[in-house]
Amino acid sequence: MARPDKAAAVAELADQFRSSSAAVLTEYRGLTVAQLKQLRRSLGENAQYAVVKNTLTKIAANEAGIDTLDDLFAGPTAVAFVTGDPVESAKGLRDFAKDNPNLIIKGGVLDGKALSADEIKQLADLESREVLLAKLAGAMKGKQTQAAQLFQALPSKFVRTAEALRVKLEEQGGAGTPAPAEAAE
Repeated sequence: MARPDKAAAVAELADQFRSSSAAVLTEYRGLTVAQLKQLRRSLGENAQYAVVKNTLTKIAANEAGIDTLDDLFAGPTAVAFVTGDPVESAKGLRDFAKDNPNLIIKGGVLDGKALSADEIKQLADLESREVLLAKLAGAMKGKQTQAAQLFQALPSKFVRTAEALRVKLEEQGGAGTPAPAEAAE
């Protein structure tokens, strides 16, 4: 490969690192072309899985400001560049690795922070962004309902307490002293 081609490949990889919210490095040794195709499908539309050359990818990652992955560039390496929800892609990788033990998750980076293979598996255990947002909205709606009930209960409780106090005072005042209308007769 000529030098300009390598520079173009490094520039393209660096752009992918910069534009991705996450990147996951894997070892694909022993996987067939059909299995790699299946893996690409399982990652979803928001991820691109590419077999890369270690030296060029290491240079590209450093150019993109990611120097925490240097130790992971050993052996046959492929990178999943995630532009959408990283949880969805992590789940796709984890599930594929369960069925195909030849796929080994080495580690990755999420929003500039290095992730170990175990942290990526923990990320895969999270629910998707949409589910978490729906749960948050449901919790907020429930809290709003509770607050509305509380605000509605305060005035009615005050009215009931005031009425009970009025009745009690009437009973105390009516038993010991005559009513003003009776005193005039």
